[in-house]
Amino acid sequence: MICIGTSVPATQIPRQVLQERKKRKLRYSGDRVWKRPANMDAIGVGTARPVMLTSGASGRVRALFSLRALRSLQLILNGILLLLLLPFRWRTILVSAEEKQEAAVLVGRRGGEEKKKSVVVRVPAAMVPRRPKELEVAARRAMAIRRIGLREEGDEGRSVRNFAIFTTDRGDTLFTQSWTSVSVRTKGLLVLLHGLNEHSGRYNHFARQLNESGLKVYAMDWIGHGGSDGLHGYVHSLDYAVNDLKAFLDKVLTENPGLPCFCFGHSTGGAIVLKAVLDPKVEACVKGVVLTSPAIRVQPSHPIVAALAPIFSFFVPTYQFSAANKKGPPVSRDPEALKAKYSDPLVFTGAIRVRTGYEILRISYYLQQNLKRLTVPFLVLHGAADTVTDPVASKMLYKEASSSDKTIKLYDGFLHDLLFEPEKEEIIGYIIEWLSSRLEAEQ
Repeated sequence: MICIGTSVPATQIPRQVLQERKKRKLRYSGDRVWKRPANMDAIGVGTARPVMLTSGASGRVRALFSLRALRSLQLILNGILLLLLLPFRWRTILVSAEEKQEAAVLVGRRGGEEKKKSVVVRVPAAMVPRRPKELEVAARRAMAIRRIGLREEGDEGRSVRNFAIFTTDRGDTLFTQSWTSVSVRTKGLLVLLHGLNEHSGRYNHFARQLNESGLKVYAMDWIGHGGSDGLHGYVHSLDYAVNDLKAFLDKVLTENPGLPCFCFGHSTGGAIVLKAVLDPKVEACVKGVVLTSPAIRVQPSHPIVAALAPIFSFFVPTYQFSAANKKGPPVSRDPEALKAKYSDPLVFTGAIRVRTGYEILRISYYLQQNLKRLTVPFLVLHGAADTVTDPVASKMLYKEASSSDKTIKLYDGFLHDLLFEPEKEEIIGYIIEWLSSRLEAEQ
């Protein structure tokens, strides 16, 4: 017994005795007999054994492909997908005044009938049926056809305007039209290609003046524009438009054998014309090209747009960058021309779609790399104050093209839509003068 407060002498037990006691306990614990390991000496001290050290990389690789890691990756991808689909929660359908009137006739509404009170019920967007694309295309085409018979101010019946439906190799149907002079003998042909988001009917005044100079005019609404097939304002590939122009040119030349043919292109239409005439087969049958504000170089609203355009155009091609440029740059100094353009239901006034913008960047980059291949005679006109397409790129076209017959004219202070500027008559007169001199050389 140990008493508190008293000191007890400490007895030192030899180390060898302690080791012997431990051995006896281990040897006779239960029925198992302890055996000394081979690397232990008689006094219980172990000898050194080599130890292998690893970096642990194999364990990290196994952890990377573990089920938990794959589930985490799946959650991250789901989150990214939901963010991409976020802009598509609401569906807005734009209906023009003419379409509203047609719809009223179809449902049998009468002017004298009283309007019944209705209850507005908000439902999830998924429950609202999307308007079929075919009906939207049919409405645009019907509107384009109706305008063929309308007589504009200053039209005295000296030209005949017709339309035709052109079917592409892909099976798409394109709206085309033509203007033919009644009194002036046809000396040549001109195939016209409009710019982005507009349609060929906007060039009715220009076409009739070309008729007076002996040119029969053909025009085509390229895919996704005017009265042609496709989602309004959407172009999956501008190569489609290039190939459609080549096929349309072949059709026009077949119908009018022996007549010299010229091409006219505005903005993106000018880029399409340029890429088409780089084909030796097209170059051989085109006597000259007129370009207004060609999209040889365009400036994105932000550098990140050009960097992300290839990615977004693949995953969400029809998405509209509404925040990139809400109001849009000015295209004319004539207020009446701007009002007429942006109140036209056949003109797409929404924000540019991702794929369409990417295709414009792609074709402009292609043209910049191939300007030296151009040998066809051309006239390029550009407004020096244009903020949509770069007038410096038109200078580059004039400098680098291999054409022996080439002319450039820059207009100080003019904007993008040259044929809709206040000085449009002066510009049209200059174009007709250039074309007439080439027509006389062909006679």
